[in-house]
Amino acid sequence: MKVTIDHNRCTGEGHCGELCPEVFEYDDVQLEVHVAGEDVPEEFEDLVRQAAEECPTGAIAVED
Repeated sequence: MKVTIDHNRCTGEGHCGELCPEVFEYDDVQLEVHVAGEDVPEEFEDLVRQAAEECPTGAIAVED
C-alpha cells in the first residue's frame, strides 16, 4: 500500500498523525503532514485507511 497527501488540500489538523504516528509525521516548521516512508507496513494499513476516510479535506489518497 502507498499513501500520499495532497498538500494543497491538507490543512494540517493532524488527526492522521494522532491516529497513526508511525506513518503520518507532522512537520512543526512547515505546519503540514508528511508520510514516513514509501510503503505502508501491513500492520498499519487499516489505520491509514481510517485516516483517509476521516480526513476532513480528503487530502489523503491510498493506493493498494
